[in-house]
Amino acid sequence: MNRTKSSRTTFLRSWLLWTAGFLALPLAGFAGSAVTGHVDGPLPALAGGAIAGLIIGAGQALTSSGRLQARTWIPATTIGMSAGLFLGAAAVSYRTSLTDLALMGAINGLVLGSAQALALPGGMHRRWIWAAAMPALWALGWTITTLFMIQVGQQFIVFGASGALVVTAISGLLLQVVLPFRVRERRAGQAPSAATA
Repeated sequence: MNRTKSSRTTFLRSWLLWTAGFLALPLAGFAGSAVTGHVDGPLPALAGGAIAGLIIGAGQALTSSGRLQARTWIPATTIGMSAGLFLGAAAVSYRTSLTDLALMGAINGLVLGSAQALALPGGMHRRWIWAAAMPALWALGWTITTLFMIQVGQQFIVFGASGALVVTAISGLLLQVVLPFRVRERRAGQAPSAATA
């Protein structure tokens, strides 16, 4: 009974910490845009995506409760975000309608999610759950941002805080499926501690 309660509390804390990391996405977008400007061509997409990916990857590694290894997760997110934005933005010719941004997000999420899946520890079948979900989540993020009437015509690198909050909250639940955060059983003379699966 106590173990179940402890596991639920641990999961809730780790999920809330991860969800709080949604702020990394708009911050990453602002930082990338400050350096490269609007995503209106291949070079801004590549460079802006890389800057944003670096910040997003670092933020996710920090808020993952030790489940993601920074040395692999941050480079994978940097490369995946750069390549994904490059391909996604080019595929829609840098347009910013709701349909275009949702498609761009899906392509970006496909590339990003695949790169991140390779950096995930654990079994291969669980890694690809993450990769399969990212296209839908990134399309959702852009859709929410557009419906909230954020000025998406400015060709942002990353969707806004409204989309980021929803995407991060859902991906936190997904992370629990892919990399469950569990509590080890108490050993003689030791307090229980958090462990990864």
